[in-house]
Amino acid sequence: MVAAALVLLAGCGGEESPGSGSAAAPSTAPGVGEVTTAPDGVQEITLQTQDDYVFLPDSFTVDPGTVRLTVVNVAEEMTHNLEFDDGEGPEPIDAGISLLAPGEQKTIEFTVTVPGDHPFTCTFHTQLGQVGTMTVRGR
Repeated sequence: MVAAALVLLAGCGGEESPGSGSAAAPSTAPGVGEVTTAPDGVQEITLQTQDDYVFLPDSFTVDPGTVRLTVVNVAEEMTHNLEFDDGEGPEPIDAGISLLAPGEQKTIEFTVTVPGDHPFTCTFHTQLGQVGTMTVRGR
């Protein structure tokens, strides 16, 4: 019985041969998840979504100040969004992306001043675990 289960599991996890018609999982674009400082002094970060229920990365850390957050949806089918959770972080963040269709990317800019964890979510997929956290460092 155990041997049969192992054979079934191995069959599910095997690699597909080239040209088998299945789409490869999207790879993470260079620079995704890295917080950098733009020439204008604004902290920049890019997150990625795809045909699943995760943000890549699902957490990042910034300093107090202005943040320019770009979300790239490399999905072929799934629509996403990004909203900061009202009342869950140490300060309100009114910026968000209400709709991000497959193949789209959008950028928001906002200022944070209070250290701590600022949770965010794809409200379409919160119950499926598409959540993340932006941490603002203390001074």
